[in-house]
Amino acid sequence: MRTVRSSLATLVAAVSAIVASTSAVSAQNPPARPAATLPAETPAQLVPTNDGFDHVRRDVMIPMRDGVKLHTIVLVPHGARRAPMLLTRTPYSATALTTHAPSAHLASVLNGYDNAVEVIVGGGYIRVVQDIRGKYGSEGDYVMNRPLRGPLNPTAVDHATDTYDTIDWLVKNVPESNGRVGIIGISYDGFTPLMALVNPHPALKVSVPMNPMVDGWMGDDWFHNGAFRQQNLPYIYEQVGTRGNDAPWWSTHYDDYDMYLQAGSAGELARRRGMESNGFWQKVAAHPSYDAFWQAQAMDKILAREPLTVPVMIVHSLWDQEDIYGAPAVYQAMESRDVNNDKVYLVIGPWHHGQAINDGSANGAIQFDQNTAIQFQREILRPFLDHFLKDSAPPMDVAPVNAFETGTNTWRRLQAWPSGCTSGCTTKTTPLFLQPGFRAGFDAPAAGGASFAEWVSDPAKPVPYRARPVLPSGYDDVRTWWRWLFDDQREASGRTDVVTFVSEPLDKPLKISGQPVAKLVASTSGTDADWVVKLIDVYPDEVNGLTQTGSYQSALGGYQFMIAGDIFRGRYRESFEHPKAITPNTPLAYTFALPNANHVFLPGHRVMVQVQSSWFPLYDRNPQTFVPNIMFAKPGDYQKATHRLYIAPGNGSIIELPVVTVP
Repeated sequence: MRTVRSSLATLVAAVSAIVASTSAVSAQNPPARPAATLPAETPAQLVPTNDGFDHVRRDVMIPMRDGVKLHTIVLVPHGARRAPMLLTRTPYSATALTTHAPSAHLASVLNGYDNAVEVIVGGGYIRVVQDIRGKYGSEGDYVMNRPLRGPLNPTAVDHATDTYDTIDWLVKNVPESNGRVGIIGISYDGFTPLMALVNPHPALKVSVPMNPMVDGWMGDDWFHNGAFRQQNLPYIYEQVGTRGNDAPWWSTHYDDYDMYLQAGSAGELARRRGMESNGFWQKVAAHPSYDAFWQAQAMDKILAREPLTVPVMIVHSLWDQEDIYGAPAVYQAMESRDVNNDKVYLVIGPWHHGQAINDGSANGAIQFDQNTAIQFQREILRPFLDHFLKDSAPPMDVAPVNAFETGTNTWRRLQAWPSGCTSGCTTKTTPLFLQPGFRAGFDAPAAGGASFAEWVSDPAKPVPYRARPVLPSGYDDVRTWWRWLFDDQREASGRTDVVTFVSEPLDKPLKISGQPVAKLVASTSGTDADWVVKLIDVYPDEVNGLTQTGSYQSALGGYQFMIAGDIFRGRYRESFEHPKAITPNTPLAYTFALPNANHVFLPGHRVMVQVQSSWFPLYDRNPQTFVPNIMFAKPGDYQKATHRLYIAPGNGSIIELPVVTVP
C-alpha cells in the first residue's frame, strides 16, 4: 500500500506543477475574446410579394398513377374565371420555358420557344407546362420518346397515361379553369400531343402537334430512309446523359465536316465520347434497319388504329430541317377516318422547324412578303383553340387545310391535302425526265443520246450538305442550322461528284402540290450506295426590284432554291427491314418520295434536279461496300465507287411531279 500511496503522491505533485505552469502562462497570455459577428443580410426564406404581377405562378408536383410526381408550372392570369387551360409537356425544362424574362407580365415571361404568346395571353388562357418524367424537376426514369405500354414498354405508364393523369389533376385543382384542356407543342413537345390522343381524357378538347416527332427511322430525327443523321449525336449525348442536360457535348474541330470525317464512323465518334452507357444510343446502334423497334413506335401507325374523338390541328413546315416527315404522315393516317371533315385539320407553312410561332417573314434569302407566322397564329390557331376550348365556343372560319403556296406567296384554303386549289383544278402525276446533255424536261429523251451520267463517289471527300465550314447545329445567327434547307445549292452544282440536270426557262407557271417521287435507274461499282435527290427552283440570272415588304432581291440572281430533297440508302431498295447488298455494275430501280411541296415555279425560272451520293456530315457516309452495320464500318470498308444514273429512253430516271392545272 505504501508503494501505491507514494506513486499517488508523486502524481499529485506532477499535476500541481503542470497547473501552476499553466496558470503562469495564462497570466502572461489572457484568453482572446469571442470574435465579433455581423448578422447575415440574406433572409432565412425569401417571400416575394409579386407586386404588379398580372398572373399567379404555381409550382406543383402532380402525382401519376404509379406514384411518380411530375414537376408542373401553372400560370393563371389575374382575374381568370372559367378560363381554358393550354398544356405543354416537355423534356426541355418547364421552368426555363416559363421564365424567359424577369418580368411581372405574362407576355414577357412566355416570350420564347414553344409559347404562342399572342394566342395564350390574348386569349386569356391558363398556361401549363410540365417536365416529362425523368427530366429536370420531375421524378421517374427518362426514356427517349417513351413507347406506349406494350412490347417495348413493360411498365404501366407512358406519355398517354401521364397526360391523362395530369389533365385529371388539373381539372380538379385549378379552380379558375372551365375544365377544358388543350395540348400544344413543337417537335418533342409535338410528339406528346399525339400521345395524348391514345385513350384521351374526357377534358381534352383539342390537340395541336406542331412539327411532331412521328417516325424516327423513315424521315424524322434519327434516320431518313435508312441513312443515319449523325449530326444528332450531340443531342442524344446531352438529352439522355443527365436529367438536366448539364453534360455538354464538345467539339474537337471548328468545322463539323472535319470532326466527323476524322472519326470515321458514327459509332467510332460515339465511342470516343463515351456513349456506350447511353441507353438510347445503344438502341439506335442496335437497330439500323426498320425493324419492329421502329415500326411499333411510329405514331402515324399507332394513331391509324385509334378512335378519332379529339379535334386535331397538325402543323407542318415545308422546310423542317428536323422532323419533315411526321406531320403529313400523321395527317394521312387520320384524315381518311374524318368522315365529316371536322376533326382533322392541317396547316402547311413556309417555315423551318418551329418557325410557326416565331417571325415568319422570311427564311434566309427567301422572302414571303408577309409575316406568315403571325397570320397563322391570329387567323388560324387562335380561332381554332377558342372555338373548342372556350365556354362560348365562338365560331371559327378555319378550312380543313390551310397551305401556304411559295412562289406566289399565297395562302390556300383547301378541303384536303394534297390538293392544289379549292375546286375545279386537277392534279396529275407528271414525269420530269432527266435527259442527255444534263437537261431536264417533260418530253421523253430522244434515242441516240448518252444512256447514262457517271460520277465517282469518294467517301474520303463526301459532298457537304452545306457550304463549309459546317458549324455544329444551333439556332443562332452564326450557325444557322435552322435554315440549311434554304441554302443556295450552287455550291453543290459545281462539284464533279454531283450530276445536275436543268430545264429551259419556263414560259408559264408550273405548280406542284404534294410529294415528288424520285424514280432512279442507277448502278454502282460497289455493293452499297446512297442516293440523294434534290428538286430545285433556279431563279433568273438577274433578279431586280423590291418585294412587297420593300426588300431588295438582287441577291437571288441565279439562286438555286431547294424545294424538296432527301436521301435513300441503297441497301434498302427491296426491303426497309432486311438490307441487301447491291449487285455491282447492274442497273437497278430505286424509288422514294421526297418531302411535300406546295410551290409555283414562276415564268423565267428553271427546274433543276441534282443527284449525288453523300450529304455529309448530316448523314453518315456509306462505305460503298456492304457491311452489316454502317455505324461501325472500319476504315478499310470505305471505298471509291463509280455510279451511273441511266437516262436512256424507256428505262431512264425521272422525277414524278404532282402538277396542278388550274382552270
